[in-house]
Amino acid sequence: MYSAIAANKRNTVFIMAVFVGLVGAVGWAISYMYGDRSIAIWVIVVAAIYALIQYFAAAKLATMMTGAKEIEKKDNPRLYRIVENLTITTGMPMPKVYLIDDPAPNAFATGRDPAHAIVAATTGILDVMSDRELEAVMAHEISHVRNYDIRVSMIAFGLVSAIGLLSDIAMHMMFFGGGDDRDNNNNPLAMIVGIALIILAPIIAAMVQLAISRQREYLADASGVMATRDTEGLVSALGKLQQHGRPMQHQNTATAHLFLNNPLKPGFFGNLFSTHPPLEERIARLQHNATKF
Repeated sequence: MYSAIAANKRNTVFIMAVFVGLVGAVGWAISYMYGDRSIAIWVIVVAAIYALIQYFAAAKLATMMTGAKEIEKKDNPRLYRIVENLTITTGMPMPKVYLIDDPAPNAFATGRDPAHAIVAATTGILDVMSDRELEAVMAHEISHVRNYDIRVSMIAFGLVSAIGLLSDIAMHMMFFGGGDDRDNNNNPLAMIVGIALIILAPIIAAMVQLAISRQREYLADASGVMATRDTEGLVSALGKLQQHGRPMQHQNTATAHLFLNNPLKPGFFGNLFSTHPPLEERIARLQHNATKF
């Protein structure tokens, strides 16, 4: 169990290092071709500020986009008590509990830290899950908050924004302005490398962002099992998602990565660029590590 968590954390650190390398590569390409390093610095600063705003507003935006409504214990004692018991077990502050009126079985968590956490479940998941399965699901969601996954995802978002803006500026300058007569443009190989970096960096960055999200799902699975000591509970819950999963009524790509299961309509490109690993792969990993948990 602990080795699985450590491996996922190492993978996330490695992926974030790739991000930093991409930012540096695009910055180098721009500075080489146009001799103006200040552009890259300013774009990164603006992207970081934007990501910071998103970081603090993420929870409110998520509830607005998904139609989630805050509840008290009297509104749904079953869901509220399961979350309450898990927070006592894990020593985490009691998060705000939200309910989404949607027949699709799903759940999500957000919050910049355990003291500002939100967990939400759909009416659909309450209908199809047993108490044991629902506890496993909510342990998974609480683990996202305990592992500071929203912080990791917002850092990734900021880096993707920086890379995208840098590439857009570089492409604009390439077609509409300056730099043709600079001495540092005399090396054709360096120019080709620079152009390739500018074009490919945003695509690579988006794929790395997806890899981060998938690694955090694996980590939350392992951490959730660690909290409940019940591998089969989560395996059974994921199996129910395979049987009863469907797209949610309110779909938004901006919040898709938060959910337990991909809430978007299925399709080839949707699966290829999904923020979630396949359910069968998650189940296989849990079963493989069952004796180690």
